[in-house]
Amino acid sequence: MTTFPDLDLANSVAKILVEEKLAACIQIMPTMTSTYIWDGKLCQESEHLVLIKTLASNYASLAARLTVLHPYQVPEIIALSAIAVEQNYLLWAKSILM
Repeated sequence: MTTFPDLDLANSVAKILVEEKLAACIQIMPTMTSTYIWDGKLCQESEHLVLIKTLASNYASLAARLTVLHPYQVPEIIALSAIAVEQNYLLWAKSILM
């Protein structure tokens, strides 16, 4: 998962990652507020949470590409392991990504 400050940019990057077969599906959530410290200052900004579905074997390539495309100096790129994935969904994702 990652966040983007702008919906249009999030959509553009999502299309690139799917077209390049680094992700099978990307979901972009509505605007939320993130609170964090940057350069010693408390910040509150609007962002969009972006959920990227891929295979573990694609993570390094996905993270590298996302780092290049992302507008942030230090983008949030976090991978969460799936405890279980419905078999037909997994087969579909593999058919897209492999």
